[in-house]
Amino acid sequence: MPTTEKGVRQSVTLPARVVRRVKALAKSRGSSANRVIVDLIESGIEAQQQERKRFIELADRLARSRDPEEQTRLKKELAVMTFGE
Repeated sequence: MPTTEKGVRQSVTLPARVVRRVKALAKSRGSSANRVIVDLIESGIEAQQQERKRFIELADRLARSRDPEEQTRLKKELAVMTFGE
């Protein structure tokens, strides 16, 4: 979060085990639990965006592919991304 961006207070309830892990991370980093939570949320959002981008790229490759073997492989990859292993 850039320092020029104004923060908005948001209340969330976290499971106790998550709070313990956040506090441990904060202590090891020498930062606040709040900073760790913000960093984790930002990382999670970025990871979701990257996963969505990868999914769209695979779907585009599948649509353009004329090779049956590649189509099968791409369908399997997309299925794993969508439904898990």
